[in-house]
Amino acid sequence: MGAFCLPENHAGLRFLSVLPGGRAWVERLPELVDRCTERWSLVVGEHYGEGWASLTLRASGPAGEPLVLKLSFPHHGAEHEADALLAWGGDGAVRLLDRDDAGGALLLERCEPGTPLSTLRSDAALAVAAELLPRLWIPAGAPFAALVDEAANWSDELADLWERHGRPFERKLLDSARGGLRELIDDPGAPVLVSQDFHAGNVLRAGREPWLAIDPKPLVGDREFGVVALVRGRELGTADADVLLRLERLVSDLELDAERVRRWTLAHTLLWAFDGGRVSAEHVATARMLG
Repeated sequence: MGAFCLPENHAGLRFLSVLPGGRAWVERLPELVDRCTERWSLVVGEHYGEGWASLTLRASGPAGEPLVLKLSFPHHGAEHEADALLAWGGDGAVRLLDRDDAGGALLLERCEPGTPLSTLRSDAALAVAAELLPRLWIPAGAPFAALVDEAANWSDELADLWERHGRPFERKLLDSARGGLRELIDDPGAPVLVSQDFHAGNVLRAGREPWLAIDPKPLVGDREFGVVALVRGRELGTADADVLLRLERLVSDLELDAERVRRWTLAHTLLWAFDGGRVSAEHVATARMLG
């Protein structure tokens, strides 16, 4: 089947190459891909986009069936991606066909045509999300991390990042985010399986179902957190009014607690404002609007 060559000018792989352990992983990728092609009798094709912690490739199986091969850099967010896909069993999410935990590889069904939910108008996209999300919010426990435990870490991390980046926004906003996290931790809600990364770029048009979720970053916690990435994400509009519309629409359609969604979104948006050595002014502005 031939030796695999890394794609040129892949921003995600360049980014990984400067992280601890990242260069060694990137250098091993041809070996890992070749191992997967042999194990699953695959022919691999072009890569999808420029994922920041993974390499995702179009592939064909031994009978020519359309598949996806995904290899992820070992990191906390992707630790139980395969377990989440297995738990969902293809109900509203892409099917996991096989896994190679030692190599960090997933063999997945391919979504065709695979256009993202972000190509729809906001109102139509939110209607799709409101249909999918309750199907994904299933009762769950181990091996997934608890949202409340992550939230405690986020609170400490926010304070540390704020200091290390020279206090880039007002203390009042930091205190509001951390205070909201404390209240959510003290009142955790009913635990269900939620994804940190359910946004309009991670829901694809498919054939088996009209739309399927991909790329979960799973946690177990209350469902109000499950809409955070969609609310704060920029795929369906970047203005304050767009963010508020998404929050209000999802709260209404999914019968969520608006204040809990606001608190989760504020804290998570502020955490994501710290991007390497820079602080995202757009994320801080969104957090101010929510705070």
